[in-house]
Amino acid sequence: MNEPRDVIHTDQAPQAIGPYSQAIRVGQTAYISGQIPLDPVTGELVGDDFEGQTRRVFDNLQAVARACGGDLKDIVKLNIFVTDLSHFQVLNAIMSEYFCSPYPARAAIEVAGLPKGSQVEMDAVLVVS
Repeated sequence: MNEPRDVIHTDQAPQAIGPYSQAIRVGQTAYISGQIPLDPVTGELVGDDFEGQTRRVFDNLQAVARACGGDLKDIVKLNIFVTDLSHFQVLNAIMSEYFCSPYPARAAIEVAGLPKGSQVEMDAVLVVS
């Protein structure tokens, strides 16, 4: 029997800019769509520096995780897409402010481009009780 899929939505994170949901929860597992550094109120890209954009993405992920009934600590898999891997050390330093051990499994991948000219995008899978 298939478990129902619950659409997750919060005004504390940017609205979807295409035909997708902020997150989908199936049972205790939630799948958070890619978050870019959009201000949830204005829908505009925040700043042009990597650090500020990365913090906004983590804040957006946290807002959606909370709407799913969890928090960042419940993320078991995190995918990070950046347009320049030379920011890898900065990324790790910021991530260590938002997460503590045990850290989620993670991939960090350099890509040619991201929506709206963003420098960073992240999606996640979390398990909530």
